Amino acid sequence: MFDHRNRTSAGKEGPVEVRITHNRKTYYIPTGVRVRRSEFAFQSIINRGDSDELNRQLKVLVQKITGVVTAMLEAGEALDAAEVKRRVWSPEQKKKKDVNEVVAWMQEQLPLLRLRDGTVKHYRPLFVRLTAFGEINEWCDLTIENIYKFDAYLHSLRKELTDAEKKKGVKAEPLSDAGVYTYHKCFRALLTRAYKMGVIDANPYDRLKGEFSRGEKQSMDYLTEEEMAAFESIQPLRGSVMEVAHDLFIFQMYTGLSYGDMQAFDMKDYRLIEGTWRNVGERIKTGVPYVSQLLPPAVAILEKYNYQLPTLGNAEYNHSLKALGMACGITRPLHSHMARHTFATFALRQGVKIENLARMLGHTNITQTQRYAKVVAASVHEEFDKLGAAIESRQHRK
Repeated sequence: MFDHRNRTSAGKEGPVEVRITHNRKTYYIPTGVRVRRSEFAFQSIINRGDSDELNRQLKVLVQKITGVVTAMLEAGEALDAAEVKRRVWSPEQKKKKDVNEVVAWMQEQLPLLRLRDGTVKHYRPLFVRLTAFGEINEWCDLTIENIYKFDAYLHSLRKELTDAEKKKGVKAEPLSDAGVYTYHKCFRALLTRAYKMGVIDANPYDRLKGEFSRGEKQSMDYLTEEEMAAFESIQPLRGSVMEVAHDLFIFQMYTGLSYGDMQAFDMKDYRLIEGTWRNVGERIKTGVPYVSQLLPPAVAILEKYNYQLPTLGNAEYNHSLKALGMACGITRPLHSHMARHTFATFALRQGVKIENLARMLGHTNITQTQRYAKVVAASVHEEFDKLGAAIESRQHRK
């Protein structure tokens, strides 16, 4: 039959499919043939120079379906339309297709979403994974069963290693729940767009709410003031990668910039006002404005590098930070975003108002910033607990 979803515009080519129905369950098998509506009638291709060839192609597929059904009956197997489709149109056959219809559409839509580069980088790997998965090639493949299979496939993958990590023999770890969730999040967003545009009748993710999660949320780790001092006091080898990582982390601790915003740092954006360097910029990740002022430790780092901040790849940076943390007695593994957390909690401890901190960090709403206030409040309660324990101990001594 022609375009069973009835989405093909007048004058445009649409898919020809074979419909199989058994026990009130209907499945559609792609033929790979696309023609205009006016070129399909009475279950045949007409009014085309290649009609004979296309009809032969359809006939071969129908004969294959008939052969599968006959073989199942002769073997005494229960007839099942889904199984017939699987045997006729297997994942291996799908992988051989020149074009993945779903991925091709998503790739066309991506530039239209006007996403920032930092966000786009999460979508492109999705297309690679979907193509390699091989079981979601056409819109009719968007079933809940296939979404579950895609989830299982993602969990079977391992993180990609950098060349440096490979040389060191680092073992690739499985994708984290958060990493898998990012794939589902991007896929769902694009399918929501497809649904709103009338490309699909329903988004399978709408029936899977709560099925895929980020996993356990990591605690918001930061350095205490004692740990900040310990980190700043170490002196890595001059001219080494460790020295650069050390300096960049200190710069982040006293600016609150994320790794991405630090990479984009340009001193030309700052103006000297009343003796301090100030700037109102936009976050690379979200485009949200943020207010920045360079504090003395950050200025000292810039002066050291003649106001041209050095850069390090994220993997190399975080790897170096872990080593630096161990060198100064910090047992928790350091990472670049911990510097931003440290800036936020340090600012709140010094009495910075939460609404002003939100502007410094470039948060889209104050709810994001309130996470830091909870961390600070929790540490204050811990101090009260210590006081309570000291008082109780003193009373016992009386």
